[in-house]
Amino acid sequence: MQHVKELEKAGAVIAEIEVVPADIAAEISKRSSLLLISMGSGAGCDGQYLFAADVLGLHKGHYPRLSKTYRNFAAEFDRLQIERIKAFREFADDVAGGEYLASQHTVSVGHDVLAKFIKGRKG
Repeated sequence: MQHVKELEKAGAVIAEIEVVPADIAAEISKRSSLLLISMGSGAGCDGQYLFAADVLGLHKGHYPRLSKTYRNFAAEFDRLQIERIKAFREFADDVAGGEYLASQHTVSVGHDVLAKFIKGRKG
């Protein structure tokens, strides 16, 4: 509570309150003019937030108790990495096998333009 009062005196209008017991955070919020944004401090504050990495499940391993994961992007990134590797392997195989570059992948000019180019004349 003392820190919140110091922030009020300093002119702050908003502050994060992180991992404070929910009942205490709610009491602090009631007694403060600050907008208190909670991260793991319960619903008694003025707002809630989580890091996008937690919401999206961007990493593997431990997630803090206060977080909630709504999607498993780490698994999706693993799947995409496998697909990236396959795509580049296919590309390298096509280059080695002469399948890429095929004529449909290049730009061509008429024989007359090529002949003028070879002779050094402007076309």
